[in-house]
Formats: sequence, structure tokens, C-alpha cells
Amino acid sequence: NTDKKCDTVGFLAHMDTSNAASGRNIKARIIENYDGGDIELSEGIFTKVADYPDIAKLKGKDIIVTDGTTLLGADDKAGIAIIMDTVQYLQQHPECPHGNIRVCFTPDEEVGMGPNSFDLDYFKADYAYTVDGAYEADIAYENFNAASAEFKITGVSVHPGEAKDIMVNAGLIACEIAMKLPEKEIPAHTENREGFYHLTDISGDVVSANLSYIIRDHDKNLFESKLNKLRAIEVEMNQKYGANTVDLTITHSYENMLSVIENNMHVVDLAKDAIFAVGLEPVSLPVRGGTDGARLSFMGLPCPNLGTGGYGFHGPFEHISVDSMERVVKILKEIISNPIDK
Repeated sequence: NTDKKCDTVGFLAHMDTSNAASGRNIKARIIENYDGGDIELSEGIFTKVADYPDIAKLKGKDIIVTDGTTLLGADDKAGIAIIMDTVQYLQQHPECPHGNIRVCFTPDEEVGMGPNSFDLDYFKADYAYTVDGAYEADIAYENFNAASAEFKITGVSVHPGEAKDIMVNAGLIACEIAMKLPEKEIPAHTENREGFYHLTDISGDVVSANLSYIIRDHDKNLFESKLNKLRAIEVEMNQKYGANTVDLTITHSYENMLSVIENNMHVVDLAKDAIFAVGLEPVSLPVRGGTDGARLSFMGLPCPNLGTGGYGFHGPFEHISVDSMERVVKILKEIISNPIDK
């Protein structure tokens, strides 16, 4: 520890992994001295540089991959490993000067519920960093505004031979709603700060149907416009098919932390100095997602995000560089060794 009076810094990572692909029976392996080309994960399954161009930058490094059938789980067990390696170093090197440190591993981050039971009074940090991202030199403090939306559709069933002017097909109304949203404003056609409507689930029949969406946008006004479009569709469908045919529920998930962090840029500057110190050029890319840090920032704990060196999250082509993880450990050590004086 240090005798200086300085701020308390926290580090967080989340234990849960995405349910977008299976996390059972993971068969991971390390590719040593990666040659920069396509990687055969198992017979007929390849991680292609054309699909994941960032992987070419890992040429010459050791990278961890799956067999192409499951998640790797780097999001965010890599963050946990990095933080624990840092803690172990401090335990083994008591001579290393540092201020007070807090560590927390949260559940349920992937469903936006990680900070639900987070006790700031117990954690007692002045600022913190989530270690949960991509490029190891990234210090991110801008993320999506996010909400979930669910359309519940109630139809009227009758024998199709006698259905004229009676039947209301809930399944067809679900398809109609989906087609009313902008074709290009979906994840497959957007990047950088472009927002989207993402249909995560659709089910139904004549009697009832459900559409589940997540809505994302960095810009608050554009985000609200997207939500208003959904509300307008609900009104239009009920006018067309009858009152209470369509019921829309919108649930807010998290907000863009930029409005909080821009008033606490010393936290970002500390991380940038640490990234420079390990020989990297810091970047601050807008996060096309969210972190626990977004909600914690609005709860009063400024909490930008540090990268881990992983890519391809939420799918079977997830991969991460061992070298990058080791470098992030060095970044955390730099942050710890240079706390902000009170």
C-alpha cells in the first residue's frame, strides 16, 4: 500500500456469459504464434479473416479459440482472469505501491441486471473500471441507450372456411409489424454510432403472437424516435384491427454513460496514461452494447470500460489473445500504481 492519501479505485467483470450460443462443454485450445490466416476450428468450421478482419492483427500472438460449436466464454471470464492475475501480482509483490482497491464480479450483466443489487456504500470506490471489451488499448466511455420492447398480439380464431370478416390472424399481424420497421436499421446493416431495432424472438399462431426487440442508439434523440415509432405502430395496428389487438411494453435497460463520464474525464485520462505507459496508443471507441459500468455511472460511480483483447463475442467464433490479456494486466498495474491524489 501507499502512505499517500489517494482515491480508491475499483475493477469489475461479470461472471455470466451470453445465451446467444451454448456455453456447455467448451473445447478451447491455444493457437501459438498465429499465422494471420483463416483458422480451422474443427472439420469444416473456420474463423475467417474476411468475417473477423481484426484477427489478422493478432498475427504472431498466441490466441485462444473454440471448436466452433460453443462460446469461448471470454466475455467476460477474460476480465475476471485479468483482474485476478493483477490481484495475485499485488499479493506476491507487497512492495508495489498502491492505494485502496476494490474488486467485484457481477452476475446477470448480459441481461442488463448486473448492478441491481450493487451496494455502492459497501464498495466504497471513488471510480472504477469494467474490464469487459475488445481491443486491449480501448478506454470506452460511450455506449448505447438501450431498451427492450415486446408486442403481444391477440387474434380471433374461427374455422378458415367461415373466417371472412371474423378472423384476426395474430401471426400475420406480427409479420406486418416486423415489416413496418426500417429494413436497414438492424444489426446486420449498422456500425459505429448507428442504432438499430433487433428482433430477438418471434412466436405465435392465429390466436396469439409475440415479437421481442431490443432497441439501441447512442444518440438520445434518435433513441427516443425509435421508441416512438414502435408506439405509433401499436396505435396504427389497433386502429386497423380493433382495440387491444396489439399491446406494446417498453422496458428501459441502460443509458449512454457519456453524459456522466464527460464530467469525470480524469478517470479516462488515468487509463489513457496507463495505456501509453505499456507502449500502446489509447483509443476510445463507442461501445455497440452496454456494460455494468453504464448503469453504475448513473448510480454515482464513474465507470468507463477497458478492453481485454477479445473479439467475436456472443458466438462460436469468439477468440482472445493471451498476449493482449497479459498487456491489460500491465495496464491495471499502471492504474493501481498511479492513483489520483485526494
